[in-house]
Amino acid sequence: METKIYRVNGMTCGGCAKHVETALRSVVGVTGVAMDVAKGIATVEGRATFEAMAASVAAAGYELAGPA
Repeated sequence: METKIYRVNGMTCGGCAKHVETALRSVVGVTGVAMDVAKGIATVEGRATFEAMAASVAAAGYELAGPA
């Protein structure tokens, strides 16, 4: 299993983090998610593609910007 850390643009509060977390958890291949609003990052475990995760996060109104 892989663990990667991604920057998330547009995430400014706990509610935002929950939306992003839900979006990430809905992607096939994601097995774990931890959010850090203060740092603006998401730590994701699993084997989902960046493209699939970015699309899901974008549909929630945020941007998965790439590795932190």
